[in-house]
Amino acid sequence: MPKFSRRTKVIAAFVIVVAVGYAIAMYWTSQSKVPLAFTNARSQGAIIAQNIVNLSNQSTDDLQTINQLDQQGKYSDALTLTTTLVTQSEDLRNQAVELSGQIGEMTKALSAINDFGARQAALESISSRLALINQLINYSGDLDHLLIALQDRFSGKPQPTGTVQGIVNQINTDVNAINNFNAQAGQAMDRFDKIVKS
Repeated sequence: MPKFSRRTKVIAAFVIVVAVGYAIAMYWTSQSKVPLAFTNARSQGAIIAQNIVNLSNQSTDDLQTINQLDQQGKYSDALTLTTTLVTQSEDLRNQAVELSGQIGEMTKALSAINDFGARQAALESISSRLALINQLINYSGDLDHLLIALQDRFSGKPQPTGTVQGIVNQINTDVNAINNFNAQAGQAMDRFDKIVKS
């Protein structure tokens, strides 16, 4: 049986300690790693969601104008502006489809996130993004109702007082909800970042 010098034993022990330390460090690093697919989908989803928020926020000024035109009896102008908003909402619907694709990618990658707290925060963000999409569908539907109400008004069909104002108020509520869901998604991802970086 070969005898090792004290120096050889110290070096061997040092190498073993370094190797074990490296293995432990690599294990914990791999445990806290966020899958690239999740990170990419998260980034793209955040960009799309912010664009949806920006576009829906821009409509609030137009809605105020539409309501004023309706009250002034300028139904043709109100109808034209509403038609423009409905066309813009089709673009928003397309972006909602893109956002749902990114949410799908995030959801698929979720199981690879090992930290329970991080996974929960990511799931909250995903839920808020889904709620945003749902609210966007409501927003689009309410714009369609506004267009129909103004078409009826323009063609001389009688309507209850405040019909247009009521729909405009509902659309503004939709926009506020879209903003809130986007903010909640961002807050959940901020928590996620704190967990995975700690």
